[in-house]
Amino acid sequence: MFSKPHPWHGINIGDDAPNKIKVFIELVPGDTMKYELDKESGYLKVDRPQRFSNICPMPYGFVPKTLCSDRVGEFCMEKTGREGIVGDGDPLDICVITERNIPHGNLILDAIPVGGLRMIDGEEADDKIIAVLSGDASFGQMRDIEEVPKHMIDRLSHYFLTYKEKPFSDEERECEITHIYGRDEAKEVIKRSMEDYNNRFDVDKRKLLKMIQTGLK
Repeated sequence: MFSKPHPWHGINIGDDAPNKIKVFIELVPGDTMKYELDKESGYLKVDRPQRFSNICPMPYGFVPKTLCSDRVGEFCMEKTGREGIVGDGDPLDICVITERNIPHGNLILDAIPVGGLRMIDGEEADDKIIAVLSGDASFGQMRDIEEVPKHMIDRLSHYFLTYKEKPFSDEERECEITHIYGRDEAKEVIKRSMEDYNNRFDVDKRKLLKMIQTGLK
């Protein structure tokens, strides 16, 4: 009997990571519902209806077998000079640039990281990696953020800075983007998120293996 692998834990990030990586897509442009992974079951769930006009301008999801935790938070502090920043405890977020229409989420694709947005939400590092779809006719040859049209970066930045805001609200904005960075920093963030994942979940695997071995004695 076969079952679908868990999108976060059961899909290989790719043998050539961080140069080329697998991506699980949750949202696509035009979605008026906010979907996200249910971490326990591995199914895509409805998080909430999109209440306002902000719609994600590009396919958006996460990188399997990554985690934004201590190592990602340390890198954010190193680059911003701030203290007290921690990872948000989620898989690493990623947006994928493509000329093609992807009609729905809940799928995987191959992408090439070209940069990212250093986003801080509250006191949490919440990086958004920017990548291009591997093999894309219009954008697939891009290799660094400087090659991406500025209007695309502006649209992404505006979306992430405003998608939580309420109209006519005096509440202080929680999200900020401190830097727009290139390929090398994006790869470093990906590598650190892979380390964070392994540090967290390999420990759990070792504990499970020890329990199994103990039970067999």
